[in-house]
Amino acid sequence: MKTQMLNRRIRLASAMLIAGTGLTIGGVAQAQDQETINLAYVEWSSEVASTNVIAAVLEQAGYNVELTSLSAAAMFQALSTSDADAIVAAWLPTTHAEYMERIGDKVEDLGANLDGTKLGLVVPSYTEVDSIAELNDNADIFNSEIIGIDPGAGLMGLTEEVVNTYDLDLRLRSGSDATMVAALSNAINNEEDIVITSWTPHWMFARWDLKYLEDPENVFGGAEQIHTIVRNGLAEDMPEAYAILDAFEWTPEQMGEVMLMNQEDGSDPYENAKQWVEDNQNVVEQWLDS
Repeated sequence: MKTQMLNRRIRLASAMLIAGTGLTIGGVAQAQDQETINLAYVEWSSEVASTNVIAAVLEQAGYNVELTSLSAAAMFQALSTSDADAIVAAWLPTTHAEYMERIGDKVEDLGANLDGTKLGLVVPSYTEVDSIAELNDNADIFNSEIIGIDPGAGLMGLTEEVVNTYDLDLRLRSGSDATMVAALSNAINNEEDIVITSWTPHWMFARWDLKYLEDPENVFGGAEQIHTIVRNGLAEDMPEAYAILDAFEWTPEQMGEVMLMNQEDGSDPYENAKQWVEDNQNVVEQWLDS
């Protein structure tokens, strides 16, 4: 089931002082007795950022944390079988709706941890196409293809619906977040046209001038939220971790800060998350105070 496992044991520091505040969380750390919590996530830049940040916060609260990278389908399956304890990566109500319908009675939805997301087809701003309805007439400038991400992603399922709804003559090409971004970067460097599947928040919008294609049939739907989902029983097994996960909430701008840090050459997402947590203790304390 697991396509890639990152079993990164995060060492706790008991009775540590919160940097710059002088507040002690050692009592919380000792109370947890080094319990281990497993967070699953999908390799999207947004979910890499959020999962590592909440992992760093749970570490600060005294937990050992295991991070498990999976496909979207496997991520939800792991949660339903209690192989994973929680995710902060569920895009609802549209993108991951099918997965939630399958496992809804085996998990608990703690609500949104981020508001203001968007899904759709994206092109460079210089591309003289503004709507999905115009793609067939301009298929040649896009090499008759749409550059997608991993085939199990909900976004890809929605894009397949787009292809059918608009009767597009463009082929949807699967890959990954990384291969999609690489194709976009190469096209922009050569001032070529390209159409990709994408979403907000994503660091690419801070790096390049991009635009969403209009979706007159509203197949992609409106704005979504990213939700925190936990396995049944987590509230009883790890009440403090449950409370922190329930309180976790941040903005697209805050997530964007971490995603941009992760794009620096040689950077490590977990180390960047720890740095962000250290620099934003006023935000983190609100989650810990729960």
